[in-house]
Amino acid sequence: MTDTAASPTTRGVADTVSNATATPEKEQPYGALGLKDDEYARIREILGRRPTSGELAMYSVMWSEHCSYKSSKNYLRQFGQKVTPAMKKNLMVGMGENAGVIDVGEGWAVTFKIESHNHPSYIEPFQGAATGVGGIVRDIISMGARPVAVMDALRFGDINDPDTARVVHGVVSGISFYGNCLGLPNIGGETVFDAVYQANPLVNALSVGVLRHEDLHLANATGAGNKVVLFGARTGGDGIGGASILASDTFSEGGPTKRPAVQVGDPFAEKVLIECCLELYREKLVEGIQDLGAAGISCATSELASNGDGGMYIQLENVLLRDPSLTAEEILMSESQERMMAVVAPEKLDGFLAVTAKWDVETSVLGEVTDTGRLIIDWNGEEIVNVDPRTVAVDGPVYDRPVAYPAWIDALQANTATVLPRATDADTLRSQVLALLGSPNQADPSWITDQYDRYVMGNTALAFPDDGGMIRVDEESGLGFTISTDANGRYCQLDPYRGAQLALAEAYRNVAVTGAVPAAVSDCLNFGSPENPEVMWQFGQAVEGLSDGCLQLEIPVTGGNVSFYNQTGDQPIHPTPVIAVLGVIDDVARRVPSGWQDDGHNIYLLGVTREELDGSAWAGVVHDHLGGRPPVVDLDREAALAGLLHAASQGALIDSAHDLSEGGLVQALAESVLRFGVGARVWLGDICERDGIDTSVALFSESTARVIVSVPREDDVKFLGLCEGRDYPVLRIGVTDATAPGLEVQDQFTISLDELRARHRGTLPAHFAS
Repeated sequence: MTDTAASPTTRGVADTVSNATATPEKEQPYGALGLKDDEYARIREILGRRPTSGELAMYSVMWSEHCSYKSSKNYLRQFGQKVTPAMKKNLMVGMGENAGVIDVGEGWAVTFKIESHNHPSYIEPFQGAATGVGGIVRDIISMGARPVAVMDALRFGDINDPDTARVVHGVVSGISFYGNCLGLPNIGGETVFDAVYQANPLVNALSVGVLRHEDLHLANATGAGNKVVLFGARTGGDGIGGASILASDTFSEGGPTKRPAVQVGDPFAEKVLIECCLELYREKLVEGIQDLGAAGISCATSELASNGDGGMYIQLENVLLRDPSLTAEEILMSESQERMMAVVAPEKLDGFLAVTAKWDVETSVLGEVTDTGRLIIDWNGEEIVNVDPRTVAVDGPVYDRPVAYPAWIDALQANTATVLPRATDADTLRSQVLALLGSPNQADPSWITDQYDRYVMGNTALAFPDDGGMIRVDEESGLGFTISTDANGRYCQLDPYRGAQLALAEAYRNVAVTGAVPAAVSDCLNFGSPENPEVMWQFGQAVEGLSDGCLQLEIPVTGGNVSFYNQTGDQPIHPTPVIAVLGVIDDVARRVPSGWQDDGHNIYLLGVTREELDGSAWAGVVHDHLGGRPPVVDLDREAALAGLLHAASQGALIDSAHDLSEGGLVQALAESVLRFGVGARVWLGDICERDGIDTSVALFSESTARVIVSVPREDDVKFLGLCEGRDYPVLRIGVTDATAPGLEVQDQFTISLDELRARHRGTLPAHFAS
């Protein structure tokens, strides 16, 4: 319904443009809003006067690190520069919009993006995580798509620290509450515990949506005279300054002090907003649309205007408020959730209002698109903002931050895991395997994932604990997509260039093992303070590694997010570039699960195992060690392996496939046994002989481009012929055995199914179930 705003008389007198012109020497609290001295001086230079309080609020949020990417923009340009024609072939929308869009065939498109909501999730874990889900879902809505799934990549502090339980319970509850209420399946992600994230948990939320090609919408305001309409929830005082104050600064040693900057979400309002938007799209009532997330109205108006004809006039008093005491500046900065801004042709306004009234979504017409090239905002008849919108949304400061090679990294890399003692007897090996399987990062996270609904909507083809989440797009053809998110902060601490490529390779491989063809990337780059030259070196290396890797694999980066200032005092987190890879499968009926279901199938190892234990889960769990150089990345081999897996799935030659990554071969074997409760007999002698390694390396190495698959006996010849034809190393290492007690490693040890299950699934409930 359309309504009038609350009475402005209770909300004070705003600082006007004329007043700003007349009082050039008035002191302004720009520092408290996150602006530096030179940035404030630059704003005065742009305007030719001091900014009004409203303009200062807009610049402060839009020039923040979180919104402007001022420390990362120079690096991120590589993603647009390192591009081949093959990378553009199916790319419908790339970086710069709310989310990337990929053509997946049959007239369908998929849009996806991953973003961070890290700092709010430490201050208020429930609302921080919940609104992280809500915000990324609105990015998907704004592209004209129906959201169909969510995922999350989570990193928490030491599992034994008393505060970790507070954060874990809040974050998991917030994600499950918001996603479940929206009716969106949560199809995967990852959960990591490490003391380095103690006061800086990472909550990276991903959403994906589907649309027909003709339904694509973009965020721009074109057509002078078109109306600017705000619809959804009313604007409140929550989230004020979230982008500029909370997300663009580090935590002090004294602990959290920025509680008011966390937004409050309402998933039921968002669910209605989704359906309302989809009807508006179907009826073709929207010319352009933008969600209101970070920076709120400041962002929506300046970005829409910048991406369109360059002009917009807004009457801010028309904004519907939950709190009538809000000032004009607070309204501009508020990050209240569940709000959208649309550009509507005048002749379609009545139709637009009829749809929002049908869904009982409150709506207010704020103004119109102009051809002035200026963003002008009035407050009760007084002009409080008059700016070139590009100076707010596009042409903010860009920094070449100082970069320094870390003073500590050479010593860290020299401290290799090759000097660590390895087990020489079966009992020690067995105990190390059990320790690994029960360690926080290798243990079954189903205590978390079982709180999420992964089958709602009825189109989930694969979800946790499979390596990638898969959704059916078209019920008739079976067309679908797979997504996986991966990162390894330990690897990136040792070598951020290689670590970023390892994250890309693992996500790529996790998509490939499901039978899908990797097609696109979204990333969430989590780092410490950009004012730390060593952090900027890590960031530059990671971006270069990722951009080089995507160029080699020929899959485009469609968008993403940078999250800086993830540190407490002068202690940054490990560099953690979370990589999401999306792949396309022509028929989800050909999906490949991660565990075997049948007796008597041969188990094959694809790839070569090298002595690569640096940064491994074995080194961390068994020896509390981090040092050396992470595994070598061979992206050409990864691409060859993906092609082999796709051909094998198309030919129905494999019944299961599981990638080898953290924890190595033994982790993959245990998870494959536990997936459907079917045991296996495995032998390691052939691996050790062929690759020149010992038993510990065979079990725990984290060499890349490796997968285990199970093959029905009747398909053995065809499968081996496929591997030979593609010149990919393959070795039979075992057989599935429904009569086996669990996982039997011949001449070494046997672990029963019950013991495997108890050790693997008991860790998280022991710490968090109550």
